Amino acid sequence: MLISVKSGIGALIIAMFAAGAAQAAGADGDPKAGKEKSAMCHGCHGENGMGIAPNFPNLAGQYQKYIERQMRDYVDGKRVDPMMTDMAKAVTEPQDLKDITAYFASLKRMAGKPGSDKELAAKGKKIFFEGNPETGVYACKNCHGENGYGMDAKNNLFPVINGQAKDYLLKQMNDYKSGERRNDPAGMMGAIAKKMTEAEINAVVEFVSGM
Repeated sequence: MLISVKSGIGALIIAMFAAGAAQAAGADGDPKAGKEKSAMCHGCHGENGMGIAPNFPNLAGQYQKYIERQMRDYVDGKRVDPMMTDMAKAVTEPQDLKDITAYFASLKRMAGKPGSDKELAAKGKKIFFEGNPETGVYACKNCHGENGYGMDAKNNLFPVINGQAKDYLLKQMNDYKSGERRNDPAGMMGAIAKKMTEAEINAVVEFVSGM
């Protein structure tokens, strides 16, 4: 999702696409080696990349460079979580990080689990595809793609969110809204989340987690 402002928005999008392409240029890693090296991650994220609890994110099929950047942000303190910070710091070799992230990226992409609240999901779908022009909420599809799979490996600044765990998505959206999470490029997610009501966030999460 991206901030909805008429002036400068095109330039920002172009800049983000260019940054994503540059980031992807160095994407390398051995998924086979990464499977063994990622054993310590399986306790939370599962060997198949699907979180074992609803508050743990699914990593299956996520962009390699996106996961890698999150790990580095934990180490650098740009993103804060005591457990993940310690885990990220335990991966001291750059090649190990590349292999581990390549492994999760190679797995069958995460799949959604539609919830029971179809009415709420329908409201979320409208916001996902259309945003809320009246309040400046930019449509999620513009950055995360119409299918929620982000853009592509050449622009992996926008993560795969289709089928991400509902509890995890809700926490991230609320953390962006409160400012607790601030490692989003150019502050885009923080800016958009602050414009969303609690009801809008709940609706979008309901839809995206079940895509």
